[in-house]
Amino acid sequence: MKSYASLSKAINDLKARGYTEDFNLKSTHVECPSMNLQLHPDAFTIDEFYRFEGMSNPDDNSIVFAISSKDGIKGVLVDAYGAYAESLNDDMIKKLSIVR
Repeated sequence: MKSYASLSKAINDLKARGYTEDFNLKSTHVECPSMNLQLHPDAFTIDEFYRFEGMSNPDDNSIVFAISSKDGIKGVLVDAYGAYAESLNDDMIKKLSIVR
């Protein structure tokens, strides 16, 4: 796995490597608004992930996921560490917890 100095560098590199879509996290799935697409946990794979900690505030943490769908759609999902745990169903928590 690669190492990046910042979240923006990771996102730019992932996009250059074909992860061009932007995914949003929902309680039961990830969605791609530009394609009007919803991917439930069994329909996507987390290919890579990178964690980043804020320099000025240790609570300012984020993670970027490189995601591929079974249909070949590739994109990124950016979220805060642990912030998703309360709002996700069990299947999504299990899918995203592989990176903890």
